[in-house]
Amino acid sequence: MQNLPPGKPRIMRKRRPAPAPMDNARVHATEAEVSHALRQQIAAAIRRADGWLPFDRFMQLALYAPGLGYYANASRKFGLLPESGSDFVTAPELSPLFGQALAAQVAESLAATGTDEVWEFGAGSGALAAQLLAALEARGAPLRRYTIVDVSGALRERQRQRLADWAPRVAWADALPEALRGVVIGNEVLDAMPVPLLARIDGVWHERGVALAGAADEADPHFTWADRPTALRPPVEIEGAHDYLTEIHPQQRAFIATLAETLVRGGAGAAFFIDYGFPEAEYWHPQRDAGTLLCHRAHQHDDDPLSDVGLKDITAHVDFTGVALTADAAGLEVLGYTSQARFLFNCGIAELMEQAELPVRANALKLVVEHEMGELFKVIGLATPGHGAARGFAAGDRTHRL
Repeated sequence: MQNLPPGKPRIMRKRRPAPAPMDNARVHATEAEVSHALRQQIAAAIRRADGWLPFDRFMQLALYAPGLGYYANASRKFGLLPESGSDFVTAPELSPLFGQALAAQVAESLAATGTDEVWEFGAGSGALAAQLLAALEARGAPLRRYTIVDVSGALRERQRQRLADWAPRVAWADALPEALRGVVIGNEVLDAMPVPLLARIDGVWHERGVALAGAADEADPHFTWADRPTALRPPVEIEGAHDYLTEIHPQQRAFIATLAETLVRGGAGAAFFIDYGFPEAEYWHPQRDAGTLLCHRAHQHDDDPLSDVGLKDITAHVDFTGVALTADAAGLEVLGYTSQARFLFNCGIAELMEQAELPVRANALKLVVEHEMGELFKVIGLATPGHGAARGFAAGDRTHRL
């Protein structure tokens, strides 16, 4: 997620007599109620677990507890500026050229696999789906169905409204089928999968979990960190004896394994994941001793997931080596791995920018410049055997660095 400069001053419009402070108070009260109810639910889970909850379980509840978790409640998540009430901006929200460029790779992969269905995980506001549907239609791609998997009922409703023009071809699912034939897309999905935290303290590895803070007030619970010795380890040895905090990714690997098995059973398909992350040599570098865990709210970020629970996103960078190894073990080929900038250039975004108006071009530039999304975000492509080369990795492929 990216911070953006302040926008233009808002245009003042006539409003009803109810004063703004009361409206704001009602909004904040609703947020406070959601967070309070979620904290009580998490506190009950901690008590049931004898006073200590692994962080990945805490993160699961904080993000996905039905009706209360960040991605399950009704708050707005996606938008260009904090004035919109949003917390962060994603690439398709930033520029429609993102989806138009990605469509070039999706169309190629549909043809290469002889399939006619796209699956998107974590479709957010539906912006990417709308861009891909329009662009694939313009390309004449043989798309029969576009299926979205999203855990949030509130987001599903927004997606339905945004994708109404394609209603006959758009469907929603709660889980993968036994076998899948088609192209899978995941933009900023893997980073939101819960992660265990590991802390090496004085040479001893601990799993960092969550406990109740202070006097453990049942009416208004708060949380604190608590470490326990563990046999868990990062996938590579961390050089040095210094204290070290990091994450591991069992849920991410389990998801990739399940998806790969589903595609292999289907006999033909491809998957593309766009996210921020590193290969393992960079992820577990000795100098990355504070890990990658971050929270996002109102286009700002912090490293305290135990506060404002349910009101902000919690993410960790992706271990792309783990994604590649897991997919390979399950029978998929790695089509390529590169930066978002290189992938989009390979897919023709420069030509799209040349044809676009200046404001669209300016926002699209943020997708590819190094100090914005261009280098921070990476793309990995996976496919069943026989796909052939993928245009998104034609130049600048970094698979050798995984």
